[in-house]
Amino acid sequence: MAAEVSEPGDVAAGRIVFYAGGCDSCHASPGQGDRLKLGGGAPLATPFGVFYPPNISPDVKDGIGDWSATDFANALHAGVGQGGEQLYPAFPYPSYRLMTMKDVRDLFAYLKTLPPVAGKAPESKLDFPFNIRRAVGLWKLVYLGAPPPAPAGKSEAWLLGRYLVEGPGHCGECHSPRDWLGGVAWSRRLQGGPLPDGKGKAPALTPANLKNWSKDDIAEALSSSLMSNGDLLGGAMAEVVRDTAELPPPYRAAIAEYLKGGRE
Repeated sequence: MAAEVSEPGDVAAGRIVFYAGGCDSCHASPGQGDRLKLGGGAPLATPFGVFYPPNISPDVKDGIGDWSATDFANALHAGVGQGGEQLYPAFPYPSYRLMTMKDVRDLFAYLKTLPPVAGKAPESKLDFPFNIRRAVGLWKLVYLGAPPPAPAGKSEAWLLGRYLVEGPGHCGECHSPRDWLGGVAWSRRLQGGPLPDGKGKAPALTPANLKNWSKDDIAEALSSSLMSNGDLLGGAMAEVVRDTAELPPPYRAAIAEYLKGGRE
């Protein structure tokens, strides 16, 4: 892996991966308007406690400026930090692990072009026993099995949409039900679930639940927040659309193709 991920990344392609992954939605420094200042620290309330996303700016002291490409790939693909520590799955590596190595190194190359931000995020405040970090390794054994392969005969657009939704887009991290340990079964992804802070529910993204939406409606909502009923997406989805609006139009169309066509 080290040789593959250490190949030079494509910054322009990495920018697309950045917005597909919504990195700024969690890692942008709170209280300021530049979404590319990734100092972290905005609280993420969950049933397990409060997480504070870390500084992922290229600051050498407080961010990931001294990380290698391999360090970065280990975080996204294995949920392991630079020092070998287990990362909590509030960082959505259960989805990011599906990213291609090319996208990982392109994203890393793009992040290195962003402004360094000084300061570390606060330590997460988790309830017992979820504050036992070593237990995350056991959690991974249960929940990080290989997803089923894509069915044969699907279009390139459907396959791209599957990759974006299930991988960098990590849509299933909010739009799926979780068990008491916070795990998401592959068979239940995108069937709707409570938002992390417990305030409201993320709707199911199944063909049945989207029956009144055309593919064009979905692509438009991901560009402008305009829903099929003429209303506007709000709340956390407004943050998501701020990122998906930056994607090339064929990417939004591919997401729509996948969601309307069904996951399998």
